Amino acid sequence: MILDLKTAKDFLRIDQDYRLEDELIQLLIDNAETYILDAVDNFDYTSERQMRKAKLLALVLINDWYENRELIQDGKLSDRVRLSIQSLLLQLQYGSDSIEG
Repeated sequence: MILDLKTAKDFLRIDQDYRLEDELIQLLIDNAETYILDAVDNFDYTSERQMRKAKLLALVLINDWYENRELIQDGKLSDRVRLSIQSLLLQLQYGSDSIEG
């Protein structure tokens, strides 16, 4: 698992006691992880470096999907985060763990 519900809710600034959105946010978490795993061959859950980048990417995806629910059509991402997402995916896909950062 790349990300848990509590971390996602903290990032979205949703009170932990507010549970009405939990099902939606968990769906977004699950799909963000699927998105990352489908885009990155040989994802390594044991690599701290990859996990940090994947966690950030998942949070960016979730935030974009959550904040722009009405703007998402045909599964397309908003233009304002597309470049960041592409960059993080490329780093995860082709990055090396030889230098920890």
